Amino acid sequence: MSEQPIRSFIAIELPEEAKKGLQRVQSELSLGRYPFVKCVSPEGIHLTLKFLGNIPEPKLAAIVKVMEQSSQGVTPFPLQITEVGAFPNMRRPRVIWVGIKGELDKLIGWQKRLDEGLVPLGFPKEERPFTPHLTLARVRENCSPADRLRFGETVATAHVEIDYKFTVTSLNLMRSQLRPTGAVYSRLAEIKLHC
Repeated sequence: MSEQPIRSFIAIELPEEAKKGLQRVQSELSLGRYPFVKCVSPEGIHLTLKFLGNIPEPKLAAIVKVMEQSSQGVTPFPLQITEVGAFPNMRRPRVIWVGIKGELDKLIGWQKRLDEGLVPLGFPKEERPFTPHLTLARVRENCSPADRLRFGETVATAHVEIDYKFTVTSLNLMRSQLRPTGAVYSRLAEIKLHC
């Protein structure tokens, strides 16, 4: 009998205060009142550095080793949650997100080392440049272009104060279990950063 693959990703987890702040932003943007918008549970919001997909359990140890190697020399550093944006844009929003600023050179360099380190394990390098963001909500596929445009304009013109700072102290290998109520995340491994 074959073992079930583990749907996983590598991410930076957020402190509770930042998650509460993001919940307030979701509320202020009234994201929940649109039937074609699915909010991400604040408990599940994280800064993804690499989505791995379904992986066999025996591969976990090798992934953790790459995480350790890519984290060598990375000391704890501050990041800040900032403005609201959308992918691909506010005229045709599919994903509503908040941006990240702070020591982005450090974050982007770390993600690049991680991405390159995973190539020998069979994970292709990301084709798109890494854009640090936190997903707040997704617009459903069946949303009409007119509703999508109106929704994007509403979000773009909303005045929401966002200024949450946090310190990155670890890198986490996360498991994602898809359930009818949404994805449930659990930590499989944690690599702590040292001063």
